[in-house]
Amino acid sequence: MLRIGHAWDVHKLVENRKLILGGVEVDSKVGLLGHSDADVVLHAVAEALLGSLALGDLGTFYPDNSDSTLGMDSKIILKECYERVKEKGYRLNNLDLTIYSQYIKISPIRLDIQNSIAKILEVAPDLVSIKATTYEKMGFIGRGEAIAAEAVVLIERKKEV
Repeated sequence: MLRIGHAWDVHKLVENRKLILGGVEVDSKVGLLGHSDADVVLHAVAEALLGSLALGDLGTFYPDNSDSTLGMDSKIILKECYERVKEKGYRLNNLDLTIYSQYIKISPIRLDIQNSIAKILEVAPDLVSIKATTYEKMGFIGRGEAIAAEAVVLIERKKEV
């Protein structure tokens, strides 16, 4: 049995924050604003995984008004969300991810992000597709005010032995 999950997330770019994308720290003068470490990439993947089995959204498990989630490492969030999927008897078939960023260039770190996500999910890197595009200088992403990420996951029920 196959299930599909989809998610889109966006975080505002601000000064005096680390920029973390897909579990990779990026050399940048700006970072993403959020209650956790604000890794927009891992948030989109985690929420797509939750959505694939109708388990809720990130706020269900990681509320943005809780002291226990303040500054939380998004690698932990993704790992825990994937554990919920595995507990239901499913595994990742593949992930297709698009990062929307006008001025932070993704191509130099694309393979690092791919390998980081594959490691967190304990899958082969070729199951993790990472793409990037700009917003052609339109809207808040195009003005460099934010970065967004969109994830689609295909999960499948583990085969019984």
